[in-house]
Amino acid sequence: MKSQILSSLKESRTALEKLMDDPGKIEGIAAAARLLIATLQNGHAIYSCGNGGSMTDAMHFAEELTGRYRDHRKGLAATAISDPGHLSCVANDYGYEQVFSRYLEARGKAGDALVAISTSGKSANVLNAAEFARENGIQVITLTGSRGSRLGALADVDIHTVEYPYADKIQELHIKILHILIELIERSFFPDNFME
Repeated sequence: MKSQILSSLKESRTALEKLMDDPGKIEGIAAAARLLIATLQNGHAIYSCGNGGSMTDAMHFAEELTGRYRDHRKGLAATAISDPGHLSCVANDYGYEQVFSRYLEARGKAGDALVAISTSGKSANVLNAAEFARENGIQVITLTGSRGSRLGALADVDIHTVEYPYADKIQELHIKILHILIELIERSFFPDNFME
């Protein structure tokens, strides 16, 4: 069992090193942070969405912005599209593929930003949200698992991690990237919360 634990940790380390060694991916993260910072500076809101583990990542991302990441500071305008009442209502009336785009139709405004998360890059409801966002002046950041995905093609900034046959390593990198984005946002708005 210990050998399996070490093997899994080494796999995660390898995936992280591949991400770290790719200047294009590092610039993608920086570009996403700049976009999100500008969104908030201009008085707009950030939305996030995904399915399954990606939904919990979207929720975690939003609550760290409305709550706090490191130290006390003002809440920031972020919402994960995850309300069960909304999801079940829209899924029942319009189909599950409309649950995220319908929320953006109700709440989103030109100048807002959407963080759309899909390890496969082909989830229909996430694609529909990104398409709606693009058509309505909402900027799109995507977190995917492979280059050239359908979702990534809709992005203003596509951060595609290392390709991997299973979602778990992609999701591990996604949560790391989301934490980095939160930290960069906080550093921009609340520099006194950081020592360096």
